[in-house]
Amino acid sequence: MSLLEVHGLKVHYPLRGRSLFDRGGTVKAVDGVDLRIEEGRTLGLVGESGCGKSTLGKAILRLAPITEGTVGFDGTDVAGLSGEPLRTMRRQMQMVFQDPLASLNPRQSVATLLTEPLRAHGIRVDATATVRTLLDQVGLPASAARKYPHEFSGGQRQRLGIARAIALGPRLIVADEPVSALDVSIQAQILNLMEQLQREQGFSYLVIAHDLAVVRHVSHDVAVMYLGGVVEQADSDTLCREPLHPYTRALMSAVPIPDPVIERGRERIVLQGDPPSPVAPPAGCRFHTRCPLRQETRCHDERPTLRDLGGGHLVACHWVERFVAGPYAAGSLPVLPTPSATAAPVPRPEENRS
Repeated sequence: MSLLEVHGLKVHYPLRGRSLFDRGGTVKAVDGVDLRIEEGRTLGLVGESGCGKSTLGKAILRLAPITEGTVGFDGTDVAGLSGEPLRTMRRQMQMVFQDPLASLNPRQSVATLLTEPLRAHGIRVDATATVRTLLDQVGLPASAARKYPHEFSGGQRQRLGIARAIALGPRLIVADEPVSALDVSIQAQILNLMEQLQREQGFSYLVIAHDLAVVRHVSHDVAVMYLGGVVEQADSDTLCREPLHPYTRALMSAVPIPDPVIERGRERIVLQGDPPSPVAPPAGCRFHTRCPLRQETRCHDERPTLRDLGGGHLVACHWVERFVAGPYAAGSLPVLPTPSATAAPVPRPEENRS
């Protein structure tokens, strides 16, 4: 059952001209995205910096203005809501931000931070008991309730951000780069915590990240984004084992493998040039200006749509079937290692102060 269905979502920002001769333009941060997240599952969203991942996540929660498209949450189009209906819907959709220190009010104690969402929605509870429960769920001691954000390490602050996100019992949590600013050992603890909470409470995640190894560890499904659009989506194992879109294969080839023998003999795909500007994206396929497999026809003129190649493996490429059977066969890439075997346990770690 689909919890979230995004169709044709666009987020465009107008640019104001800086002079009489500069007429500005439009930044097409998100330009026609289709996504689906199943109930109780995690969708990982990956892509290089500036491709629109964070903007897409914020638009789904209506934290960024939607220019066009629909965001269907449990059958309701969130894009068309406003006022009290939107506020009520937001109880079921929460966010974990990339920088926990910037997202936590430095003048509020942890107890106040964790009960603020409940007060905002008029939910009356035993504040002391609720705070103690939330802290226990994210592996922090009850004594943390009296402290302030600056008194915690980076990993502990991210635990507080997660505690605040689950306080209202949401059905969907958007996690924007939840571990990118943390040490590797702490990353494993936070990812394990997120998985544990999902098993216990059954909510869905949209995890935005740029590290494919992290995404594979935490996600059931993965979507790859390039210049405002999704170019490939499949379940995590399938996409990491058999990437079909040229851009996905380039991303995969850039992930380091901790085996020197495999690392020396693996396929390397080096993309030429820089990503085009979202102010003036190329016509046709957005990736054709850097694609080593582009064709003169169609790629320059017609933008490909996501097509199901079987088993829910969606790819936006005109020629993918032709390349799969030849030297483009997916088996040439090694499978990404999963960090699950070395991931640290969840219970209350003694983290170093950052």
